[in-house]
Amino acid sequence: MTLSNRRQFIKVGALSMATSAVLTSPLAGSLLAAEKKRAVKKAINLGMIAGKMPVMDKFKLAKDLGFDGLEVGGPNDPQKLAILKARDATGLTIASVMNMVHWNSPLSDPDPGVRGQGLEALKNALRDSKEYGCSAVLLVPAVVNKKVSYDDAYKRSQDEIRKAIPLAEELGVKIAIENVWNQFLLSPMEAACYVDEFHSPMVGWFFDAGNIVNYGWPEQWIRILNKRIAKVHIKEFSRTKRDKEGLWKGFDAELGEGDNDWPAVMKALDEIGYQDFIIAEIGGGDEKRLKDIATRMDRIIAG
Repeated sequence: MTLSNRRQFIKVGALSMATSAVLTSPLAGSLLAAEKKRAVKKAINLGMIAGKMPVMDKFKLAKDLGFDGLEVGGPNDPQKLAILKARDATGLTIASVMNMVHWNSPLSDPDPGVRGQGLEALKNALRDSKEYGCSAVLLVPAVVNKKVSYDDAYKRSQDEIRKAIPLAEELGVKIAIENVWNQFLLSPMEAACYVDEFHSPMVGWFFDAGNIVNYGWPEQWIRILNKRIAKVHIKEFSRTKRDKEGLWKGFDAELGEGDNDWPAVMKALDEIGYQDFIIAEIGGGDEKRLKDIATRMDRIIAG
């Protein structure tokens, strides 16, 4: 080996040893963890912030507690101007617009007049969302009951939603169908099919992880719905409380203390490349309560 080659050999060996030391150091672990940090953002509903404080103060409190955005109601929220001012002042994002009319005027109602009211509300919520700079509107598409059959709910709701798609496409705002306890779209396969039949990228899914636990596994739904998922709601559900205390008591569990397998949920979201908002939809309260929610959400996101 020549002197030049020997020097090059020593230099490469030293570099290799230094690289190995860096990669095995605590600092390297921190750097790798930082690289793997999820890009999802956390939000709560504006209504979860208790008290009579002005909208601006509620936004400032949410920002101080580490939230990235807030979900608001619609359409035609009387606080719209205050919300827009608070958004601009704090830099928080409007994470989603929750349509507040779909339960009273469902798109599956036998009365065309009622369906028309629901459709108009959806269109106005889409316009609100555009004004807020929000990418999706939450929609409960139909309600199945003794008077409204499953097949009628399916057809009627799709017919009405199709009427709103041109506006959604014009505004660039998605209609996001949420899974709720409305006795409709009870499997992920059917939910995916329902969305795909619109043949429009402006119809997607607003996935609620807590609502699924009563009759399924959220991580399975996530993988099947996949890129159709536009937004995510999180809440907890306890099957034990459901069985011992009644169905609705299942929701009476703090985030991280029920039957949602949050690591599995987050892993499934990673697999589909989800990087939008995780929005808590649970009982809110004062600053102390909201801080606890923020901490619990951080654990879920990091898990």
